[in-house]
Amino acid sequence: MTSTSEASVDELIERYRRRADAYGEACDRVEEAGEDRLQRLAGYYDELTGLFDRYESRIVSDGESEVDMEAFIEYQDELAHFFEHLPEDLPHREDFEAIDDMMHERYLKHSDFEAAREALSPVADLVGRLEERARAEERLAEARRDLERRRREIDERIDDRERLIEFGEADLDAPVERLREPIETYDEAVVDAFETFTGEASAREVLSFVESTAAFPLIEYREPPEDLLEYVRTSGAGAESIPQLLEYADYSVSKLDHYVEDARALKRNVATHRTYLQRLDGDPLTIGWPPPTAAALQFRCRELVSVVDRFDPPDTVLAALHDVRALARREDYERLRESAVARERLDDDERERLKRGEIRDELEQLRERYERLASVLDE
Repeated sequence: MTSTSEASVDELIERYRRRADAYGEACDRVEEAGEDRLQRLAGYYDELTGLFDRYESRIVSDGESEVDMEAFIEYQDELAHFFEHLPEDLPHREDFEAIDDMMHERYLKHSDFEAAREALSPVADLVGRLEERARAEERLAEARRDLERRRREIDERIDDRERLIEFGEADLDAPVERLREPIETYDEAVVDAFETFTGEASAREVLSFVESTAAFPLIEYREPPEDLLEYVRTSGAGAESIPQLLEYADYSVSKLDHYVEDARALKRNVATHRTYLQRLDGDPLTIGWPPPTAAALQFRCRELVSVVDRFDPPDTVLAALHDVRALARREDYERLRESAVARERLDDDERERLKRGEIRDELEQLRERYERLASVLDE
């Protein structure tokens, strides 16, 4: 069977319509027999066949095991109770009563149960219409989910093609270095400054700084683990730098006893968070390339000015940050930014396809498929 990802839109629509027709036919068969009538029959049918399923293996001897007489008596009692409460006006009552006659044997065989089920086959056929409808409904729902999934996929591809066309309209020859140079200067400076900070300052200072950035939503540091933060704040080892703590964590307990008060506590709190400590860097403090919109850059720089100043970097870092902040006020910022984004996003093949108009053709085809799917789903 063709998978959803491989099936064409035509195939998916055809599958959906076939299953919609099958579901309609199943509903008609239920309506023809009467919904209430079938539901009522199903309740008694399920109860009786449920008795068969629960007791057959226990009360029929296979020649190797004895009959469970206690279970046999229970079965006969439940069977008698079932027939005592069988409504006089129940459709196909005679088929149920035939079972009562079959089960009045001192010993029951598997063939007796097979005969009982066969006697109930007219009822099973009717009750099966409900199951047939349920299966058809689930298959229809599955086909609908496939249509909806394909529509979402096409919608994403439409967005992608529209973005490509927007990028293609950008001035790809614009002098983006006017933005790139100040941003790269700041990014490199802040990364170096933060590396110096984490290498020289105490772990207590570094983690307190990282914790404080939680108040700034655009600065995306992962918060320090609570147990690690508590350890560096309350232990004398917290005065050591992070590289020193990581080195200590590699020592044996006996060797570490010469350097810290509680070697096992350091192992427990530092070694278990080695990956977190090793990954702490200045990347969340950078701008990145291509840059954000002018408004986003202003907001980010406003937060960065407050945050970066907290770990006391060299004056050159803040000066570079102020230069970046000034970029957002340039009249040509958005034009240069659009060019930068387009250059990063478009590869050579995409640029050629844009020139030949292939991307626009793809967009029209995708929109047509989307509309067809939407029309079917709205039916």
